Amino acid sequence: MAFALSSMKVTSLAFADHQAIPAKHTGEGEDVSPALAWQDAPEGTQGFAVICHDPDAPLVKDGSYGFVHWVLYNLPGDIQELTEKTAAGTVGANDKGGTGYCGPMPPEGHGKHLYYFWVLALDHQTSLPEGLTLAELLKEVEPHLLGMNRLVGTYQRD
Repeated sequence: MAFALSSMKVTSLAFADHQAIPAKHTGEGEDVSPALAWQDAPEGTQGFAVICHDPDAPLVKDGSYGFVHWVLYNLPGDIQELTEKTAAGTVGANDKGGTGYCGPMPPEGHGKHLYYFWVLALDHQTSLPEGLTLAELLKEVEPHLLGMNRLVGTYQRD
């Protein structure tokens, strides 16, 4: 199945779509993941994965572009939200060189960046090992993708 938007709606208590991400959730603040919620997952959903990606970052790496801020997977299909600084799921690799969430912090003077918080609905509950890169995760879940959608936040360093 191709990666295509579904009717699933993704929201956050921390920021509205295409609005500023509070400093608390950035590399300049506490660097904690924001709360996310979703509704209207496709019928048959058994698991979820979450990704945060900044396509505006001036980074080209391993045939991809932008900066991966968060890869989270092995989320059960019966949840519809993640709390702030969630401990749910299994963390993957970020482009900062670690695992888990690393918040927005674009280069100084680089202007406003867009941050895409994607929620992927899957037809089965995954049980993947910790530390997968975004590319590795997508390779594993693409055949099981039922739908996806995103919430877009913005951030600009002072």
